[in-house]
Amino acid sequence: MAHSETILHGLRRAIQGEADGYHFYKIAAETTKDPTGKEQFLVLADEEKGHMEFLKAQYKSLSETGVVDFTVSLGNEHHFTAHGPIFSEDLVGRINESQFEMSALSIGIKLELVSIQFYREQAELTDDADVQKFYLDLVDWEQEHYHSLLRQQEMLQDAFWSKGGFAPF
Repeated sequence: MAHSETILHGLRRAIQGEADGYHFYKIAAETTKDPTGKEQFLVLADEEKGHMEFLKAQYKSLSETGVVDFTVSLGNEHHFTAHGPIFSEDLVGRINESQFEMSALSIGIKLELVSIQFYREQAELTDDADVQKFYLDLVDWEQEHYHSLLRQQEMLQDAFWSKGGFAPF
């Protein structure tokens, strides 16, 4: 596989990964009963869709011209925050009824971690500094998602285990 074909193959896989994330977060938003969670899952879906559109534009540019399209960007703002809660306080009160939300957090964490690892690998596989940069920018975005989801899971874990009878508290 030629160097440019290796890059294009990686971009196709990245686009599919972002599409998977987009659809998962859309389903999570539609399924959760928590209004704050619904809003945050929609923000995540929107950011994943933005990543997908960015990658599609880069794929098109690289396949047609052989160079990165600098007119397309991921954007500067992360709307999904690592600091605030993803779910409302009400969710903690009904945590034993929140298996879906806990599962969604767990799956989201895994999706983000796989994306981080994949983008790092792709950045290492190419000698093209521009391609490396956009992959590393994606690592930063996905790390923010990962840490946000992990922080929320850790905040809810003790209450979930205790009320669900999973831990000997």
